[in-house]
Amino acid sequence: MRRPIQWYAAALALGLLLGPVAYAQQPTKPGWPQPVQNNLPYSYWALNQNELRTWDGNSTYRWEGEGWYGGNINRAWFKTEGNLDTTTGKVDEGELQALYSRAITRYFDLQTGVRYDFKPGPSRGWGAFGVQGLAPYFFEVAATGFVSNDGYFAARLEGSYDLLITQRLILQPQAELNFYTKSDPRRRIGSGLESLDSGLRLRYEIRRQFAPYIGVTYEKKYGRSADYARQDGASVEDLRFVTGIRLWF
Repeated sequence: MRRPIQWYAAALALGLLLGPVAYAQQPTKPGWPQPVQNNLPYSYWALNQNELRTWDGNSTYRWEGEGWYGGNINRAWFKTEGNLDTTTGKVDEGELQALYSRAITRYFDLQTGVRYDFKPGPSRGWGAFGVQGLAPYFFEVAATGFVSNDGYFAARLEGSYDLLITQRLILQPQAELNFYTKSDPRRRIGSGLESLDSGLRLRYEIRRQFAPYIGVTYEKKYGRSADYARQDGASVEDLRFVTGIRLWF
């Protein structure tokens, strides 16, 4: 079952690489003016969560980043998130995504690609399909479905909102929900609503590209995932204080 995911990843990467080349090679007809260059490739990269989470004398480093390369319609997206235990220096949870994105409306993109989980437990590959964009009242939202090379299905809902207190001081509520269709004991994941990761962060944009922030996060596991956490001696829910720096370029 792993080979279809690998072939899909290879085809996706080839398409992302050749797309800009094909566009650049389109010749202008003799006598015609040069076209307006409104589809030249651009890039954007951001670490939205680059923070230390502390609670009860413990701490963990959390990262969540994304970036894209492309034009107004077609883009290559890359996403990553995870946690690193500051005591052991080991990654507790981590994933990477590579996606092809196409604008379907003024505010929403359709995305398809691959996701790779390298923690916890055995690594796993997924196919991904979803939408991402700006909902009414400027809520940033994303909904993605996943199917793994072992026959597992999952879904993720994400949302955030920037509330401008001043032009530089911004309060951002954020939430992420994860769902799975069946339990995976090896990776300590239960079926149904598996986890909630939410937060409230107050950042000050010294520059748009550099914004220190403080805040709180609330994490909770549900159902069978909560049972696994109890069996492993881990907490089911945590309220944590966070400090970090948001970066983009």
